Amino acid sequence: MISYYKTVNGKISKIDNYEEGCWVNCVAPTESEVNFLISNFEIEPDFIRASLDEEESSHIDYEEGVALIMIDSPVVEKSGRNLTYYTVPLSIMITQQSVITVSLRQNSIIEEFANGLIRNVRTYHKTHFILYIMLRLASKYLQYLKQIDKISTHVEDELQKSMKNKELIQLLEIEKSLVYFSSSLKATKATLEKIMRGRLVKLYEEDQELLDDVLIEIKQAMEMSEIYLNILSGTMDAFASIISNNLNMVMKILASITLISSMPAIISGIYGMNTPNFPFMEYWWFPLILSGLLMLGSYIILKKKDMI
Repeated sequence: MISYYKTVNGKISKIDNYEEGCWVNCVAPTESEVNFLISNFEIEPDFIRASLDEEESSHIDYEEGVALIMIDSPVVEKSGRNLTYYTVPLSIMITQQSVITVSLRQNSIIEEFANGLIRNVRTYHKTHFILYIMLRLASKYLQYLKQIDKISTHVEDELQKSMKNKELIQLLEIEKSLVYFSSSLKATKATLEKIMRGRLVKLYEEDQELLDDVLIEIKQAMEMSEIYLNILSGTMDAFASIISNNLNMVMKILASITLISSMPAIISGIYGMNTPNFPFMEYWWFPLILSGLLMLGSYIILKKKDMI
């Protein structure tokens, strides 16, 4: 689907047809829409193929008057009762007349611009517009990272109450999300540094401060993701040690119970043999008392050695 937007009276509004200086947004394009973009805007077919590749990483490219900026956009989806965080590629193409964005699915960041929620953004100032998209993308990373931190804290509290596989699996999912975010942010930072050189994308003096703000936000998100990832890795190792220690304690208790409970069986087995001259054979209560004394003695010894 191809939609056209333009800044009117300081607000981005949807327009019916293409105009110079407008923003062209393409979501999950069909084959005919792909051919339309290639022919009408003189875009390299490789740029479109890269835009529709889910595994494409962040980079910047330039070919025959068209600059391609590929960045990873953070996405959150609800899976049952859990939230899943990951990244999807978002391509921004800068032509001589306009800015074109292409994505495989609906993107919350692009929707905010399309719905006019971001003010004072001018679509006809192409560099200014793409930097605002990147600034909003960096803010979205920070927002999701704060959510991940709250979720991991809640899961850790639940794990302290009871060691269940559900919470452990949830922590693993959070760790995977942080790995995705960390790697995507590193690639995005490298792409922004290439933009800062001004070779592939023309930068104006008023855009430099905005680009610095984007870089600061991206670096802050990188640091947060690495800190949260290190904390979560340490937490996972600690819980693994706790679970192993709890298992050892259970095995020690079971072994101690087995040892203590085997005493009556041993005594009754000895006194049940057809062998003469056993002491106190004529007293039926003696094996019971002897078994009880041995069980008590075993319990005291094991307790002193902190085995139960």
